[in-house]
Amino acid sequence: MTRGYINRLSFRNRAARGVWNVCWTILVRAWPSVPGGYAWYRLWLRLFGARIASTAVVHPSVRVWAPWNLRMEEWSSIGPHVDCYSVAPITLGAHASVSQRAYLCAASHDLNDVEFALVKRPITLETGAWVAAEAFIGPGVTMGFGAVAAARAVVVKDVGAWDVVGGNPARIISRRAKKDRRFAHLDPS
Repeated sequence: MTRGYINRLSFRNRAARGVWNVCWTILVRAWPSVPGGYAWYRLWLRLFGARIASTAVVHPSVRVWAPWNLRMEEWSSIGPHVDCYSVAPITLGAHASVSQRAYLCAASHDLNDVEFALVKRPITLETGAWVAAEAFIGPGVTMGFGAVAAARAVVVKDVGAWDVVGGNPARIISRRAKKDRRFAHLDPS
């Protein structure tokens, strides 16, 4: 008989996440309209190790599994009710945006291991990338410069710069015209 999944995360990791969840629930989610708003939310994420630019936006209903694995560059945003399963690092580049109810999943389990070992792989949204409403971004995915994951897309492979993907599994459905001048000076192409 197999034993199934065994949690190999350290006690320290589990305790830190417990304290984090209590603080976020009581001091942020319970008070979504505090004076200072986004600055207050950024403060709490930073206190738990997140690296967040002063212009980044995080909504109070966001769920962040491990804030010490979250990095947000200038003008990036995470919308309402996003689930940020940050077992591995999750990075949002400048002007990257994650819309409501999207799921960023930086870990899974090894299906070939009888103990279903946890497999952690980082997620990167490069400058100007956009994850639309209710999309799923899987472990190890990099969304290139200006890339878009359409609403409810299931993205399990890297997305090239300026590509628009949609569906399950996500496939390229178009390319974006390079009209957004806010970050054109950062475009590597």
